[in-house]
Amino acid sequence: MVLYFGTISAVAGGFLGVVANGAGVPLEYLQGTPFTSYVVPGLVLGVLVGGTQGFAAITTQRQNRYGHVATAVAGLGMILWIFVELAITGYSWLQAMYLALGIIELLLVLVILGVLSPATRRFPSR
Repeated sequence: MVLYFGTISAVAGGFLGVVANGAGVPLEYLQGTPFTSYVVPGLVLGVLVGGTQGFAAITTQRQNRYGHVATAVAGLGMILWIFVELAITGYSWLQAMYLALGIIELLLVLVILGVLSPATRRFPSR
């Protein structure tokens, strides 16, 4: 469910970036970047971020052996996108939400793989 939310929102954001040139996000945010419009960032968001989120959602739902790896890549991609966006545009509550989404995706993979356990672990006594 988390991955489908990431897919839909990244594709929608990318669509708005391409079709509506950022949908009201000021072009001043792009000063100092190689971009003069939100078309290329919108394509990256929609295709790359949304695509990895969608691929991870489908492979995980189908219990494909690559589902966990795809989810980790999608989570890292979301986190990377948000870090770059924060560096360019500054902070907004929406970015904090998507950063949390990427972190949750990574943590869920680690729990599923048994790397992290939701149960409290005790350290062995000496």
